[in-house]
Amino acid sequence: MSKRQNKQQRLAVLIDAENVSHTLVPAILLRAACYGTLDVKRAFGDWSRADMRNFRSVLNPNAIEAVHLVSYARGKNAADITLCLNAMDLVHTGQFDGVCLVSSDCDLTPLAFRIRREGVRVYGIGGRQTPHSFAMACSRFIYTDSIVVA
Repeated sequence: MSKRQNKQQRLAVLIDAENVSHTLVPAILLRAACYGTLDVKRAFGDWSRADMRNFRSVLNPNAIEAVHLVSYARGKNAADITLCLNAMDLVHTGQFDGVCLVSSDCDLTPLAFRIRREGVRVYGIGGRQTPHSFAMACSRFIYTDSIVVA
């Protein structure tokens, strides 16, 4: 077995917190850990919004870094754009073997294509409503309903 095959994958988990239920976070992280070491865990959202209170409650217990986004306009995808920028910054460090994109948003499809072109695996995690294009753009896609919530 080569050194590469023997090595534990280093992963970055990037969560679109405005698109995923906080109740799934612990189970999602456990599932992602099946693919490697979770060296970076970040959740993206406007943390000042009242409807994000429940999600905020899972950040510290799961050692997730909150990336705060100010909503300059209603209905815009600031979280998606910032998540994409963070993903590419992390990929370009050369320190990661894979990126877990936690979202059901097809806006991340081009990101999945781009990360894979860099030779980095993409693990997508999202709901059944996830557009087929995003699921297929990932190296592997895991539906949240297949993850057991403890």
